[in-house]
Amino acid sequence: MAAQLKLEIVTPEAKVFFGDVDMVTLTGVEGEMGIMPGHMPVMTQLAAGELAVRQNGQNLFLAVGDGFVQITETNVSVLTDMAVKADDIDETKAAEAQRKAESRLAQKLSDEESATVHAALIHATTLLNVKRRHKK
Repeated sequence: MAAQLKLEIVTPEAKVFFGDVDMVTLTGVEGEMGIMPGHMPVMTQLAAGELAVRQNGQNLFLAVGDGFVQITETNVSVLTDMAVKADDIDETKAAEAQRKAESRLAQKLSDEESATVHAALIHATTLLNVKRRHKK
């Protein structure tokens, strides 16, 4: 059994994280998962929420969007549409984005516009929740 996992978190814009970690906790579509070295291989959908990383005795928290996770005994690969470290989240901007999305959803929108605005609302809400949970 390996002592650590290789974690890679990738968005369409960038590789957000790559490194050796002790544990990863994330929210899949069927609930929260704790992943440690030697985990059973799994591929599942990632639900928007918080992803926690334990690395060298320190915790790192990220707000992540929907995506996919591939887990092996030694690797965790996360492909997501959003990944932002809690310390990098601008609470004011996220709150404004949430307010704008809620306002737009109250209007008459096409199905495509509604889906886009709903996704923006989920992102903003996720950012706010993670930031507020880990305020310094």
